Amino acid sequence: MSQGEKAGRGPMRARLGEWALIAIVVLYAAGLLLAPLVAIVWGSLAEGLSAFAREMTSADALSSLKLTLVMAVGATVINTVFGVCIAWVLVRDNFWGRRILNGLVDMPFAVSPVIAGFMLILLFGRTGWFTPLTEALGIKVVFALPGILLATVFISLPFVIREVAPVLSEVSLEQENAAFTIGASRLRTFWHVTLPAIRWGLLYGVSLTFARAVGEIGAVLVVSGGVSRLTETSTLFIFRSLDDRNYVGANAMAVLLAAISFVILLVIETLKKRTEQTQTL
Repeated sequence: MSQGEKAGRGPMRARLGEWALIAIVVLYAAGLLLAPLVAIVWGSLAEGLSAFAREMTSADALSSLKLTLVMAVGATVINTVFGVCIAWVLVRDNFWGRRILNGLVDMPFAVSPVIAGFMLILLFGRTGWFTPLTEALGIKVVFALPGILLATVFISLPFVIREVAPVLSEVSLEQENAAFTIGASRLRTFWHVTLPAIRWGLLYGVSLTFARAVGEIGAVLVVSGGVSRLTETSTLFIFRSLDDRNYVGANAMAVLLAAISFVILLVIETLKKRTEQTQTL
C-alpha cells in the first residue's frame, strides 16, 4: 500500500468514527427522550380525541392543573425576589459564613425531594418544631397549600441564584458608582443600571425555576396529601390516574405538561443565547 493510500484512509477512518459517534448519540437521545414522548402521546390518543378532551376537561384535571400553575408561579416569584438578593450578597459582599451560605444554596440539588418533604413534616407536622407557632397563627402547613408552596420553593431555590450570580459578577461597578454620585438611590440604581445588565441571566433562571416547579412530585407527594380538587397537583393527578388504571387521563396530562416544558425549553434556549451574547460583550 502506497503512502498516498495510507494518508487517504486516515481522514476517512476519522470521518467514519465521527459519524458512528453521532449515530450513537442520536440513538441514545431518541431512546431516552423521543421514545417516551411518542409513547405518552400514543397512550393519550389510544381511545381517540374525544377521550383525550374528556379527561383534560374533567374537574379533577382542571383543578390539578390550576393548582400546579398557581404553585409554580408563586414559587417562581418568591425565588426570583430572594434569589436576586442572595446572588447580590454572595457576589458583592464578603462576610463570615459566605462559603457556608454558598454551599447551602445547592442543597436542593443534593437532597432528594422526598427527604425535603419529610423535613417539612418534621418542622410543621403534628409534633413539628414550628407547629405551636402555626397553630397559634391558625395556619395549617402540612397537607395544605402552604406546605405545597414551601416544598416547591425549596426544590426550585438554586436556579435564579446560580444564573444571576455569574452575570452579576461581570457587571462593572463604575456605572453604579456613577449613578450614586448623581444622587440616585440604591433601589433606583439597581432598577435602571444593574437590572438591565443581568436581565437575560435573570430571565433564564426564572424559566428554569418555573420548569422545575411544574414538574415537581417527590416533595409535594409527601406534604400535600393528594386530595382531589384540593391539594392534588398535575403530577399527583398522573400518579393517581395510573393507580386507578386511568391510563388515558395519565397520558393526556403528561402530554400537556410535556408541551408546557417544551415551550419553556424554547424560552430557555433563547435566553441562554442572549445571556452568552451579553457575557461576551
